[in-house]
Amino acid sequence: MVERAYFDWNAGAPLRDDARTAMAEALGLIGNPSSIHYEGRAARRLVERARELVARLVGAEPRNVIFASGATEANMLALTPAVEVGGKKALRDKLFVSAVEHPSVRRGGRFAAEDLQELPVDKDGTLDLSALGQALSGSARALVSVMLANNETGVIQPIAEIAEIVHAANGLLHVDAVQGPGRIDCNIENLGADLMSLSSHKIGGPQGAGALIHRGDIRIADPLLKGGGQERGQRAGTENVAALSGFGAAAAIAGRVEVTRLAKLRDRIEAGIKAIAPQAVIFGENVVRLPNTTLFAVPGMKAETAIIAFDLNGIAVSSGSACSSGKVQPSHVLAAMGVEPALAQGAVRVSLGWSTTERDVEKLLDALTNVSSSLLKRHTISGLAA
Repeated sequence: MVERAYFDWNAGAPLRDDARTAMAEALGLIGNPSSIHYEGRAARRLVERARELVARLVGAEPRNVIFASGATEANMLALTPAVEVGGKKALRDKLFVSAVEHPSVRRGGRFAAEDLQELPVDKDGTLDLSALGQALSGSARALVSVMLANNETGVIQPIAEIAEIVHAANGLLHVDAVQGPGRIDCNIENLGADLMSLSSHKIGGPQGAGALIHRGDIRIADPLLKGGGQERGQRAGTENVAALSGFGAAAAIAGRVEVTRLAKLRDRIEAGIKAIAPQAVIFGENVVRLPNTTLFAVPGMKAETAIIAFDLNGIAVSSGSACSSGKVQPSHVLAAMGVEPALAQGAVRVSLGWSTTERDVEKLLDALTNVSSSLLKRHTISGLAA
């Protein structure tokens, strides 16, 4: 079998050893964390310890962490008109989202279609702040949702500046921060976010766990899942003790990623891409991006065939978001950035993580040499035949 190298960390990170150990310990318990007997209290301690660790990761209060099944559910929980501040029950009247959001945000959560509006981004994928200000001028109680860093391009949004604009208009800001922990500052206070979504499996925890974190006296008055009083009445259902224990363990070490090392590896990859294919385009390269993410396209090379070819060469890459039922689909992110469809169809995402090595990068660039040579030659022959 071909020796493999993994470059799809933005879709999911390997399970941390500490997370696996924490999950094994939790799986040995028998109590329901809502039960008051000894066994139940033992399970509750693990849930609350995980809550403390996730809160610490983003500088939040543990009591403000609502556990969920993942970031998609956390986004759905947050995107509701019924977000209370200080007990005031005035409903949010509009939802504004950037045009490059994750599909779970772009669909508007529980807002009516007529109350949802997308905001444009510039050619680099950064939110148009003047458009945001103009949109907010027509709303008295808006909810705005902007991701911290884009999962496809790695472009980082100016969240603190966005928060100032939103709060000046009496609005609330939700931030999908899934790609941030361990790569950039995710302190909820520094960012000024009112609500923040996180995912376990992006930071080395298990799949099937996530969190919605709020700041101050904000409360979701209309829970997505109704039933028991778990998660302070904001998310019903018995907590997944094992998954949350793994999530907490991963959160405890998420900030130890070698950001400088990853940025150097990314820069080496991008230099190699341009050396191998001088006509290649790296999306968002003129603005601040995550240190681990590169989205590129080589004119004439299709992403679907390129990803298969990389896979056969032992390299795991993607075309962007993994949340599209495994299909290579046109990127709404690149469309919003004004990228020509023909070029966007060739976009390939490379994302790195804590175990990525120099040797992995060499294998990636060797594979790119083989893939681009083969696919571009085929494209040229096809074009001549036509």
